[in-house]
Amino acid sequence: MSKALIDFLKTVVPAENIHQEEPMAGHTTFRVGGPAEVLVSVEKRGQLEKVIRYLNLAGWPYFLLGKGSNLLVGDRGYRGVIITLAGEFSEVRVEGDRVTAGAAASLSQAARAAMEDGLTGLEFASGIPGSVGGGVRMNAGAYGGEMSQIVESVQVMYTDGNVLTLNQETMEFGYRSSVLRDRPYVVTEVCMKLEKGVREEIADRMNDLASRRREKQPLEYASAGSTFKRPEGNFAGKLIMESGLAGARVGGAKVSEKHCGFVINDGTATAADVAALIRKVVDTVKERSGIRLEPEVIFLGDF
Repeated sequence: MSKALIDFLKTVVPAENIHQEEPMAGHTTFRVGGPAEVLVSVEKRGQLEKVIRYLNLAGWPYFLLGKGSNLLVGDRGYRGVIITLAGEFSEVRVEGDRVTAGAAASLSQAARAAMEDGLTGLEFASGIPGSVGGGVRMNAGAYGGEMSQIVESVQVMYTDGNVLTLNQETMEFGYRSSVLRDRPYVVTEVCMKLEKGVREEIADRMNDLASRRREKQPLEYASAGSTFKRPEGNFAGKLIMESGLAGARVGGAKVSEKHCGFVINDGTATAADVAALIRKVVDTVKERSGIRLEPEVIFLGDF
């Protein structure tokens, strides 16, 4: 690790916010992954601007980490800088029919804030274990709702530290995708436009969705949620089950019998186990059905 990088980071953020060779198993919902060369927590926009500009000028690879709920980090880790956002990036405020959330705020936190103010439209996100920034980047969705339906604007930081505001059109939302997946933008804040509703009815809807998740999803195991995108006109879990893969294993990684769309960690899996099982599912389903499943999971680092 370059001493110059560490010395620079210490001029921008407190030393306790900088971690070298940080195990990523503690920062992802799969609970696997080797060490990040450097993990730095940034709490203010001015700090983020300086860090982003420096890393790009110096040519250091970096990755913005949200809640780690859609990420598989290799067992040999990531040779570069992992940036996490905290502090002011975790704030949520409600003004009229709009909820504005920092990128590091959890989707469930934003949904609760909306509910408390009697705003409806964000209930679908109340059980998604990701951040607002990650959710808008991948156009997260569940139970008939998705971020594209409610996002009014997204504030992003470019590689030179300048801040841009993207609207619905420039976000180019698609199924589990947006322009952010292909551009070097860092989400800093998201404004969501909702509708007035009845607080008790909104809370009931959120409770109902939570109950359905507990009933149908293997929430007792470490996973990245739905592992595969829904193929057009079909369902990933159905195709996986029909391919005879319910309960299929590679090491400690397993296809959940409760919901075949989930690859879970039984507590002993490595990242290599998870990656190998995902490849096995993709290959087997393609062989049996002719349909190639596409993982939702982001693969990062060395496996």
